Amino acid sequence: MISHGAALNRWRLVLGKNAEGAIPITDRQLGRMDDALDFLYGREAGPDVRRDQDGVQEESQPAVVHWLNEVRELFPQETAEILQRHALDRYQLTALLTDREVLEKMEPDEALLETILSLKGMMKGSVLDAARRIVARVVAQLTAKMQQEIRRSALGKLDRSSRSAVRTLRNLDIKRTIRKNLAHYDRENQRLVLEQLYFSGRVQRHNPWHVIIAVDESGSMLPSVIHSAVMAGIFATLPMLTTHLVIFDTAVVDLTERLDDPVETLMSVQLGGGTDIAKAMAYCHSLITQPRRTMVVLVSDLCEGGSRQNLYRTCHDIVESGARLIALTALNERASPDYDRTTAQTLADLGAHVGAMTPERLADFMAGMMRT
Repeated sequence: MISHGAALNRWRLVLGKNAEGAIPITDRQLGRMDDALDFLYGREAGPDVRRDQDGVQEESQPAVVHWLNEVRELFPQETAEILQRHALDRYQLTALLTDREVLEKMEPDEALLETILSLKGMMKGSVLDAARRIVARVVAQLTAKMQQEIRRSALGKLDRSSRSAVRTLRNLDIKRTIRKNLAHYDRENQRLVLEQLYFSGRVQRHNPWHVIIAVDESGSMLPSVIHSAVMAGIFATLPMLTTHLVIFDTAVVDLTERLDDPVETLMSVQLGGGTDIAKAMAYCHSLITQPRRTMVVLVSDLCEGGSRQNLYRTCHDIVESGARLIALTALNERASPDYDRTTAQTLADLGAHVGAMTPERLADFMAGMMRT
């Protein structure tokens, strides 16, 4: 049972040092906790309230690095992660992402990945390098998780085999090898140092299905962008599929050559701007060669910035060709969409499959289509 004194201390920390008639704290550790909480939540009171007793603006608040160290030392991990998220999401303490030391101390999770992708344009030098390492760690975690989900899905049951590259000169993937080793170019001697060679898998594909994934890179779609990039990379390893990945805003960028590197794919995403879904769908239509064995997966909130009539016309042409059109208003673990319902209903009336799905559910859905 909690003591009266402990309960009083907890309420004191909850109310904060600027509460009317605040109880003084004499315990050193509780005082440090109080300072750490005030550094963050004292912003609720506004700048005019966060002053000392003499009316002077407090300057002794811990620097961001010190604050983060204090939070991790003083609070349980779960509480520290909540404070960290509030600092980014509620109070926009973007200094957390402009200091390499701070960035490297943060918990590498999907929420941090989203924040990095949103703010990567502010990062330079060692901070950007640290951000890339975090992106790589989170992407590796997501890939491992989603690979397991796909193996459990009906799509995984269709064919559990995977391509394995035979390391021979005939199978050397020259373009990929050059692209992956560009960072090791020796400027002084003007030569490319090959730290790693890449080889193409030569598994024979018997009439595979063609999957074209077109992803809206507007800011609201960021969780779906992340899952789409990772999932496209996994699809590219399945022998029953050939995969294209396209991202778009008002322009269309084909990232198919980067399917093996979802980190570079995500770091190339430019969030925000307008949206021209019709242009993206027209490009996807141009990629279709075998309509009866093609699935076009549009991942978008369906808020068209261009002509809706052009969008409807192009989607109608895709459906009429015999290809399957899947419009996903969300593709992530929560599958909680926010989308234009008028456009969604019109596409459904045209014959598209419209909905929000988790990656595992999409894999099951695709497997069902491949059987029909």
